[in-house]
Amino acid sequence: MRRVKPIELALQGGGAHGAFTWGVLDRLLEDERLEIVGISGTSAGAMNAVVLADGLMRGGRQAARERLAHFWRRVSGAAPADVFGAFFGNFVLAGSPLAWYLDWVGRAFSPYQLNPLDINPLREILAAEVDFERVRRCDKLKLFVSATNVRTGKLKEFRQHELSVEAVLASAALPMVFRAVEIDGEAYWDGGYLGNPSLLPLVADSPAHDLLLVQINPIHRESIPTSAPQILDRLNEITFNSSLVKELRTLALIQQLLREEGAPPPGGRAPLFAQIEALRMHRIAAEAELAQLGAGSKMNTAWAFLRRLYGIGRTAADEWLERNFTHVGRRSSFDLGAFLR
Repeated sequence: MRRVKPIELALQGGGAHGAFTWGVLDRLLEDERLEIVGISGTSAGAMNAVVLADGLMRGGRQAARERLAHFWRRVSGAAPADVFGAFFGNFVLAGSPLAWYLDWVGRAFSPYQLNPLDINPLREILAAEVDFERVRRCDKLKLFVSATNVRTGKLKEFRQHELSVEAVLASAALPMVFRAVEIDGEAYWDGGYLGNPSLLPLVADSPAHDLLLVQINPIHRESIPTSAPQILDRLNEITFNSSLVKELRTLALIQQLLREEGAPPPGGRAPLFAQIEALRMHRIAAEAELAQLGAGSKMNTAWAFLRRLYGIGRTAADEWLERNFTHVGRRSSFDLGAFLR
C-alpha cells in the first residue's frame, strides 16, 4: 500500500503573481502521494489558501482545483477597463506620461481620498467564491492568514476559526492602494510586511514536519539595478522578502544550535524546539522567470498573463516533485543553512 506523505504549505503573497501559486497548487493537488495538512498564506497566498480549503470541503482535490481555476478567472474578469484599472496595472500604459502621472497620483493621495467609498472588487469575489463558514469548519487542514496591525506594528496571525472575507482582505491591503481593513476595532494592512508568509504557526501547530515554501518574490538577482524602475522593483522584492528571510535565518540558527547541543536534556526538549529540530524544509520557486517581471505586473490581471503564470507554477511544481518527492519525510531539499552563510 502506497504511503501518503503529509506536507505543510507556506504561500507567499505577490498580487497577480499569486497565479503562479495557483499553478503550483493545481499540480500538487493532482498528486495523490501528498496530503496537504496545513497552509499559512499572506495576501494572494491567503486567497489561494481559503479557496483551496473551501474546495476540499466541497468535493475533495478535484473540487479544490476547479474552485482555484474559477476564482482566478473571476479575478481576471473583474479587472476594470477604465483609467482606474489602468492605474492598477495596464501594461499598455507602461512608461507613458499617463502612467507616470497616475503613479504620482497614487503617491500623493491616499486611498481614503481616492477611494472614499472603499470599493474593493476582491471583497465581492471572495464573498461569492468562498463559503467562509465552510472554511472555518474545514477538517482537512489547518489554516493561518497573516496581516499587519497598523496601530501596534505587530504581526497578526488569523487562525482558522477567525477567518472571514475581511481577514483575507486585511492580509492583502496594500496601504497606498486600499484602506486599512478594520476587524474588532483594529486596523490591518498587508501581511507581507511582517509575515510573507508566516512560517512559525505551521512549525508549531501543524502535524507534519515537511514544510514547503511556495515563493513568488525572488531573493537573488545576478545583475545590479541601475534604472529607477529597476531599483524600485528590487526594493519591492527585498521589502516583501525581508520577514521571510529573517524567519528562515532564525529557524536555521535554532536548528544549528540544537545540533551543536547534541542529545536532548532529560525530559526532552520544549515542544516548539522539538518541532523546529524535526523540521524538513522545501521550496518551489521560479526566480529566473519571475525576476523578468516588474513589480507593476503584480497588478496585471489579464487572463493570458495569469494563465502564463499558472503554467510556470505547474512546471515548477512538476520539476520539484520529480527531483524531491523522495526527500519528503526523510530530509530537507532546501538548504536553510545558506541563510547563515
